[in-house]
Amino acid sequence: MKIKVLIADDNSFIREGMRIILNTFEEFEVLGAVEDGQEAVEYCRTNDVDVALLDVRMPNMNGVEATRLITQHTATKPLILTTFDDDEYILEAVRCGAKGYLLKNNDPERIRDAIKSVYHGNNVLQDIILDKLKSSIGAGAQPAEPAAQAPAVSPIDLSPFTEREIEVMSLIAKGYANKEISKELFISEGTTANYITSILNKTALEHRTQIAIYYLTGRTR
Repeated sequence: MKIKVLIADDNSFIREGMRIILNTFEEFEVLGAVEDGQEAVEYCRTNDVDVALLDVRMPNMNGVEATRLITQHTATKPLILTTFDDDEYILEAVRCGAKGYLLKNNDPERIRDAIKSVYHGNNVLQDIILDKLKSSIGAGAQPAEPAAQAPAVSPIDLSPFTEREIEVMSLIAKGYANKEISKELFISEGTTANYITSILNKTALEHRTQIAIYYLTGRTR
């Protein structure tokens, strides 16, 4: 069964280029390509779309608002397309239900893998996007003493979490996939998944991308 994809971008060159790229992979069926967020929402409401690729900056309705409405009213999984100057939208898009952020300048194979990952229930937050998020957070924070061997300095209250859960959160915040976390901590992927489930239950979050944002900012919504 092919993954049904919608492309939403106000730039016709990018829109049609993305259509051509995705049509080169047999696992995708591009159902349509629209010019703004409002059209994307309406299309997802009336068609069986698996993954919607949404540009951030579009007329009539931007990708963040479209993400919110698509998440609320359809089963479609939104995946944001972004450029380097769109990092101010990351937190809001994740809170609105985006399953990840994908840079427009990725090679076709990376785009394919990201869409497939989102379709299968995973979340995609590229390292370069995560680094920009960390930089954005750091720019507005007071300087802190460096923590020895700490992959990320978390502003959250860590007391509700076990030591292993904290390690898992910190690796998620670094962009590690479950397989990589398991290898790093010398535990099985099933055990890693159990830790993530426990973290989600304790925080009332919905997916691992939100865990990364929570660990880095202390914000759950």
